Amino acid sequence: MIKLSQSPTEAAFVQDPYPFYDAARRQGSVHYWEDYDMHAAFSYATVSMLLKDRRLGREAPPDLAKPPAPHTKAFYEIEAHSMLELEPPRHTRLRGLVMRAFTSRRIQNLEPEIDALCRDLCATFPDQPFDLLEHYATKVPVIIIARMLGVPEDMCDQLLRWSNAMVAMYQASRTYDTEVAAAKASSEFSAFMRDYIEMRRASPADDLLTELIAAEEDGERLTTDEMISTCILLLNAGHEATVHTIGNAVKTLLESGADLTCLSPERIQTTVEELIRFDPPLHMFTRYAYEPVEVGGITLQPGDQIALLLGAANRDPGMWEDAHVFNPNRVIKTNMAFGAGRHFCIGAPLARLELQVALSVLFECCPNLKLTESPTYANVYHFHGLTRLMVSR
Repeated sequence: MIKLSQSPTEAAFVQDPYPFYDAARRQGSVHYWEDYDMHAAFSYATVSMLLKDRRLGREAPPDLAKPPAPHTKAFYEIEAHSMLELEPPRHTRLRGLVMRAFTSRRIQNLEPEIDALCRDLCATFPDQPFDLLEHYATKVPVIIIARMLGVPEDMCDQLLRWSNAMVAMYQASRTYDTEVAAAKASSEFSAFMRDYIEMRRASPADDLLTELIAAEEDGERLTTDEMISTCILLLNAGHEATVHTIGNAVKTLLESGADLTCLSPERIQTTVEELIRFDPPLHMFTRYAYEPVEVGGITLQPGDQIALLLGAANRDPGMWEDAHVFNPNRVIKTNMAFGAGRHFCIGAPLARLELQVALSVLFECCPNLKLTESPTYANVYHFHGLTRLMVSR
């Protein structure tokens, strides 16, 4: 067993984790990552296989589940009803009910609305250099998910504050203060959603929240706590990843000097898939083993955790030729940015649509967009996103 040491908050790693992934992968597909005190999978084949292996899952085995620290209780009360953290039968029931409201038709019908929003935002860009994350990448996904849920748009800034505080719990740089802030945000977010759900029960509307209330399968409906967790998950997961992906994608396009015809209607789908592969917003997802699992020359025992490195899988030269080169003409192969298996990202169709529209509209409205300073990545691993993206138009 090879043991690797690499702090996920070390400055050079934060800016470019790919050399570490490459060095590890050359020695084998699975190694023990000492800083996380667990094994980690680095190759595409192994990550893909383990994401789909039903002998592993997100939920801690009952005999290993520990009560949360008192100051984090509010955060984990929401996590307890999140389908992201559950396995069958609860996961199956929750995902099935949510999918009845989160339909592909509903997503596709959003395209004109996303297009109009992106054009409106581009029209507000300052004449002097500005942060594209603040003025564009952050706004598009939070406004769209607020509209989908039926939450007032003037709540977006507050939703972002709650979301950012909660999502920080997944970062390697997490501290006690992070945990206190996340619990406070969880309590406030939950209370807001509880009141809003009751209002929607009394006054249904044409929005996702009303459909979640009405969604039923085999006589079962979502409980209020499940609905709260689902709405928070849709905002937190969808917003955080999409902001990072838009920022990383614009950075890649501008730094590579790509021919912007790659954003034409005929090519945009292929380009977006390559952008997601090349610099994905989420680099790690963990799984628990529920029974012995042999992989990469080691045996995971029940209760062992393993880190599945999506970012490493997406740059595996065994899967993609010139894996470290951004190539918008690359033939699409399934990458791991959205995961795989039963926990495949439920918001993937919306994220892809937002990216396709946001990038196309941005460069149509700002064909001379350019960087005004070198972008740097934030210390937010296992996410991978920029601190800011200063540009001029």
